[in-house]
Amino acid sequence: MHNEPLDHLVIGAGPAGLQLGHQLQTAGHTYRILEAGSAPGTFFRTFPRHRTLISTNKVHNGTSDPELNLRMDWNSLLSSDPELLFRRYSKRYFPPADEFVRYLADFAERFKLDIAHDTRAVRISRGADDVFTVADQHGGEHHARRLIVATGVTRPNTPDIPGIETAEEYSVVSVDPDEFTDQRVLILGKGNSALETADNLIETAAVIHVAGPHSIRLAWNTHYVGHVRAVNNNFLDTYQLKSQNALLDGHALAIEKDGEGYRVRFSFSRADEVVKELRYDRVIVCTGFRFDASIFDPDCRPELVIDDRFAALTAAYESVNVPGLYFAGTLMQQRDFKKSTSGFIHGFRYAVRALGRILDERHHDRPWPRRDLDPQASALADAVVERVNRSSALWQQFAVIGDLLVVRPGEPARYHEEVPVAYAHESPLTAAGDYFTITLEYGPDHDKVDPFDITVRRVAQNSAESAFDASYLHPVIRHFRGGELLGTHHLAENLENQWDHPEVHRAPLTGFFARALNARSAVEGR
Repeated sequence: MHNEPLDHLVIGAGPAGLQLGHQLQTAGHTYRILEAGSAPGTFFRTFPRHRTLISTNKVHNGTSDPELNLRMDWNSLLSSDPELLFRRYSKRYFPPADEFVRYLADFAERFKLDIAHDTRAVRISRGADDVFTVADQHGGEHHARRLIVATGVTRPNTPDIPGIETAEEYSVVSVDPDEFTDQRVLILGKGNSALETADNLIETAAVIHVAGPHSIRLAWNTHYVGHVRAVNNNFLDTYQLKSQNALLDGHALAIEKDGEGYRVRFSFSRADEVVKELRYDRVIVCTGFRFDASIFDPDCRPELVIDDRFAALTAAYESVNVPGLYFAGTLMQQRDFKKSTSGFIHGFRYAVRALGRILDERHHDRPWPRRDLDPQASALADAVVERVNRSSALWQQFAVIGDLLVVRPGEPARYHEEVPVAYAHESPLTAAGDYFTITLEYGPDHDKVDPFDITVRRVAQNSAESAFDASYLHPVIRHFRGGELLGTHHLAENLENQWDHPEVHRAPLTGFFARALNARSAVEGR
């Protein structure tokens, strides 16, 4: 235990907690990670229940560039050891969850991270000196000036349905399909956990109904990887081909367990709210998880949003109402809920790295890393083209994390990598100067059409027209002054994601920078 408060206390030794701990340790800050389990990665020892990750692990990418390989590696953490990569643990595209648990344990051991295992946070308070105190189940206390919660979502997100307490939870229901032989099964939920559970029962259950009030959304269409993944959608095939399974669109109004199973009153959304009573042998609740804020004292309990599933965060990943309380990992997705990738390792690893830099900038007087450039249009364009063609952070955290170019009178241009876009506008980095954000983004209507429909018009690769009509992932450069948007430039789409054509990509971008810099000079000359 520490009598003097630590600089930072991290709750949770999952992937986010481990990566942040490594950053804090490398920076020389005092820190400790509290972990409820006996080893890192407790969540992944149970989930996903069927023990296959949906975070992909593409090992063979035709390149030895480690940065480009991270675009296809959704499991490795970012660290000072370029050899500590998940590809050395599994070659499977959808790898076993147990191998990821082993990887996390090796990560913690490799860097000798300060982790207090078997230490569950049971109460969090904050004193008059703004120091946080975390009490554990053994009666110990841990003190820190900043608290970072990296626990993930651990509390079942259970719908308010009378009788739902009699149903079985995804977290504990049997995964042995033989236990469901010839049974009628209702699965509540339409996400990956529900479809993963349904797929597991296709060969043995007599009837499977997957039910929920919202439409099924497929990740290949929305580009949000938390929507239903192709690896889990065999059940949809059985439904469309009339194999005794079905999707039910609507609300379960009541669940009643009796001697013969369950009676469920269900209101059908697409049948004028017709209500029917349906019978099942088993009912399984697969409706996701939420953040558990119950351990916080009232005077430091974070404000909750999105049906109380997440803490409300500022652009710096700090609680909107509790200064010094930060969040890391999947809890960061409140900032881009169901839009980008902050809820997943391949997304939040970059947000966690950004959080480490924010903590340095705010609390340790360490400015964001930068490199200086000649403030000429051609030099700025060259730097941007090099980054968008290689960066894994911009690729994975599309529209959320970007690079930042700051141009101030009489100074070299400053290039800062991997800055959360929302944070850039309020950061000291952008004070007293023009600045440009560089992101990779999909077009605004990318999820409105079927990408496999050949009747949908698409622009030609490397066509200048595609810069104005882009729907696929492509670079976007925006020019700001004092937070005001002054101009936007889209680089043309490219099938191979190579945005470096001299006439199609580089020359128009150079022209965009030249016009912006000339406009700045005109303002200064007034």
